[in-house]
Amino acid sequence: MEEFYSGFAQRARDLAEKADPFTRRRLLDLAKRYDAKSRPGSPVGRSIPPPRATPPAVLFSGSGEI
Repeated sequence: MEEFYSGFAQRARDLAEKADPFTRRRLLDLAKRYDAKSRPGSPVGRSIPPPRATPPAVLFSGSGEI
């Protein structure tokens, strides 16, 4: 799996060389994240998001009738 992510990181860097400044910055950021995932034992991409304190407001809007 490490080779998979490191390959994606290199591909993002290669694309960044030919991209405009905005896209280059985003691609290089993406490459950093892929590099972090490619390292064994890295916590990046393995954490579980914190639970919601309250349910989404959508559940409470309206009278409940369609």
